[in-house]
Amino acid sequence: MTDRDHNPSSTHPPLPHTQEVEQFARLRLLRSRRVGISTYKRLLAEHGTAQNALAALPEVARAAGVSGYEICPEGVVHAELKAARAAGAKLLIEGDAPYPSLLSEISDAPPFLWAVGNTDLLTRPMISLVGARNASSLGTRMARALATDLGAAGYVVVSGLARGVDAAVHLAALKRGTIAVQAGGVDVMYPAENTDLALDIAQQGLRLSEQPMGLQPMARHFPSRNRIISGLSAATVVIEAAAKSGSLITARDALDQGRDIFAVPGSPMDARAAGCNMLIRDGATLIRSAADIIEALGSPQGGETPMLPLDPPPARPERKHGLRSSVVELHKQILERLGPSPVAEDQLIRDLRAQPRIIAPALVDLELDGQILRSPGGLLSRPS
Repeated sequence: MTDRDHNPSSTHPPLPHTQEVEQFARLRLLRSRRVGISTYKRLLAEHGTAQNALAALPEVARAAGVSGYEICPEGVVHAELKAARAAGAKLLIEGDAPYPSLLSEISDAPPFLWAVGNTDLLTRPMISLVGARNASSLGTRMARALATDLGAAGYVVVSGLARGVDAAVHLAALKRGTIAVQAGGVDVMYPAENTDLALDIAQQGLRLSEQPMGLQPMARHFPSRNRIISGLSAATVVIEAAAKSGSLITARDALDQGRDIFAVPGSPMDARAAGCNMLIRDGATLIRSAADIIEALGSPQGGETPMLPLDPPPARPERKHGLRSSVVELHKQILERLGPSPVAEDQLIRDLRAQPRIIAPALVDLELDGQILRSPGGLLSRPS
């Protein structure tokens, strides 16, 4: 059931009653216990309609050895639809516009997506940018540069709204077009520190989720989210990733889906670059800038020529969060930004969005403690 069925101000004609009932039944079927995507599609194929599949489901469960099976109560679906209306979310149904056609090509495409924001973005060429949550300063700069230049070239940038690389990507691409795929409900702001960013994306971009409204994300939801990130896009770019990370799961999904994989190389001494270097070793395309990606994929019509790699990104707007006052937290943020590759001190200060008088004492503390190294020219790094 889409929001146009309930929105009296919509210019679209209401759905025929039989179609509305069938859509309600499909959502109820998918929300029923033990009904995953493959079971959902098999039941529809066998029984023709979701209403028929719901009627047959208790018997199907009994045949599988499940006694006392009950399908999803109607009240649960009504509550989800009510929550969706409150959040301004639209239900995108596989096979109907504006459900993204490229996503529908994957074997486990979600039958439904909840969407908040501008669904017109789903008709444009998309590319996914993913990377580490504890991104280094160089990784964050690269993320912003790639997102900015790919957006200028005409691509909609897709990522997962996590901290680190994802947040940098969304913020840099916000004005050109960005899509955030969420692991929990589309109305659940996670992580909390990205709440302002999520609200901005709803106004200027698009948030998507296959999960029920109000669902708090758990660890098992993130791999499912990742297949949608890669499935929406012609290619996936991994900017920074450890040897075992969610970004590599997204890359594997992209490979299974027959999509292109690009990776940014990094220092062999930096664990955050290990995953990218492994991908390149195994056949992913090494990229130095957006120009390398566009050369491989082509530039969408109306795009602009990308800038040189790592050109200074546009100034980031100040957000509510800022740098937390705790000294321990400040030390942690500095160390997360640094790796074996030297970074200029002034660049680190800009990335942390803090006053030099606040950062300088913390750098001295970390240097005396042997946790960072200072090289000639004001360059900082972590010991290898």
